[in-house]
Amino acid sequence: MLALLHTSPVHIPVYDALRDEDHQSLELRHFVDESLLARARAEGPEAVADDVRTAVERAVADGARAVLVTCSTLGGVAEEAADGIGVPVLRGDRPMAAAAVAAGSRIVVLGTVDSTFGPTASLIEEEARRAGRPVDVRTALVAGAWARFESGDLEGYARLVAATADEVTDADAIVLAQPSMAPARQLTTTPIPVLSSPRQGLAAGATAAGPPG
Repeated sequence: MLALLHTSPVHIPVYDALRDEDHQSLELRHFVDESLLARARAEGPEAVADDVRTAVERAVADGARAVLVTCSTLGGVAEEAADGIGVPVLRGDRPMAAAAVAAGSRIVVLGTVDSTFGPTASLIEEEARRAGRPVDVRTALVAGAWARFESGDLEGYARLVAATADEVTDADAIVLAQPSMAPARQLTTTPIPVLSSPRQGLAAGATAAGPPG
């Protein structure tokens, strides 16, 4: 069983659909704590590190053979929480970061909350060092998008993200920092590769969880 730790319930059907497409035999169990992101935005990700570890421990106690943390803001503290847990704890955006580095050195990170920029940029730079590649990471906030998300206007949210992506120039890859932004990929018209985390993250989680049995 793969456990997924989310900071919004809207992610559950996204990952369930990807499981049904790509990993039909994989059992998923979802854990949602919306307060983690709210506190991390207000106080910084380290402020919720203990609570993230507690959530991961709860998932392991529930039978998880691996834990995938889907929130990009919490990814770094989640990996730190893995120490001594006994199962793999993965950040869902690491495969996306590696793909961005492979695409080229000029990477633009789009986010709808500014708390995601530090963790995402650091991750991309880490993957660049691992690959031995130079990288120039720029960030851009999608103005007004988060208010749309919080009001439940997911279509409007995706349209704003896509419009901002289409305005990007002089980049080898555009990274959609949060999993909630993934639907915008289908709405973009830019020739620049637009990368999101859910599909690749789930594939990494499935591999870490191992075959069913």
